[in-house]
Amino acid sequence: MQSASSALAPYGWDDAWAEAFAPYDAEGLIAGRVVRVDRGRCDVVTADGVMYADTAFVTPHDPLRVVCTGDWVAVEPAGNPRYVRAYLPRRTAFVRSASSKRSEGQILAANVDHAVVAVSLAAELDLARIERFLALAWESGAQPVVVLTKADLVPDATTLSYLVQDVETTAPGVPVLPVSSQRGEGLDALAALVSGGTSVLLGQSGAGKSTLANVLLGEDVMTVQATRDADGKGRHTTTTRNLLALPGGGVLIDTPGLRGVGLWDAETGVGQVFSEIRDLAEGCRFDDCAHDSEPGCAVRAAVEDGELPERRLESYRKLLRENQWIVAKTDARVRAERRREWKRKGAEGRAAMEAKRGRR
Repeated sequence: MQSASSALAPYGWDDAWAEAFAPYDAEGLIAGRVVRVDRGRCDVVTADGVMYADTAFVTPHDPLRVVCTGDWVAVEPAGNPRYVRAYLPRRTAFVRSASSKRSEGQILAANVDHAVVAVSLAAELDLARIERFLALAWESGAQPVVVLTKADLVPDATTLSYLVQDVETTAPGVPVLPVSSQRGEGLDALAALVSGGTSVLLGQSGAGKSTLANVLLGEDVMTVQATRDADGKGRHTTTTRNLLALPGGGVLIDTPGLRGVGLWDAETGVGQVFSEIRDLAEGCRFDDCAHDSEPGCAVRAAVEDGELPERRLESYRKLLRENQWIVAKTDARVRAERRREWKRKGAEGRAAMEAKRGRR
């Protein structure tokens, strides 16, 4: 395993992963990390190079348990095609709601240390959307980072400082880095941050993720289309999640632009994003205070005193309601699936009894 450990170290392999993989190593399987998934197949980087493997054996009905970019897997040493036989337990997982009409989660990346949320300064800041991304990032177990791209489009340093301050207020405990790929500003700080561990780039289409990826990689790996003159926005070009080793150390996962950022069982993440409200709530008279019209509400008092922006409280309430709805909907789906499973087993049992009686 020493040669494999050395070869996979740039992709995040460490002693803990080696220990977790030991049972599969004893079976003669090969360790690797998924760098791309596409239609039931995946590219896996191993000590012997990148292998193309089939995921048929690790494709359960639960969409949160399918193999995804960033997973460490056990691959067959030979075969045509080779198959992924298992993946190691994930340390972290970035999950969002698959859509507003389905009670399913979608896993975007696994085993991530930093969730880098790219936000373009070419358009007006959408603080509520940033809060959504941060809630999912905190819930994943990764450390969020907000990168304000296209800072060169901001007319002056004073305006830029105000924009950074607005985001810092929205993202307590989160580094906020303004960068300009055109001017090369702020990129050294970002490169230093992502040089340790695995980072995933997240954001809307046109946020400049692929440009950032190219700068960090030191080469044009990701296709970047020209910025539109009308609104200063780039066009979305990334269509799959790709994992790449950075020349300065660390690993980067670039993702397609996310139109929807639905929460998925992210109550802890929401609480982290709105930590000041969580702290204020400890002073409320009632433990189950909804921060609406209850007497002795410390949160409402902070709003009235100007200590807490009304927008923050409304955003907090909205995300909590959404999260409670998706959790309730998911629980209902799970109950329905269990009922169907019980009915299926019951039908099989009755059929077996009928067959047994027929043989008598």
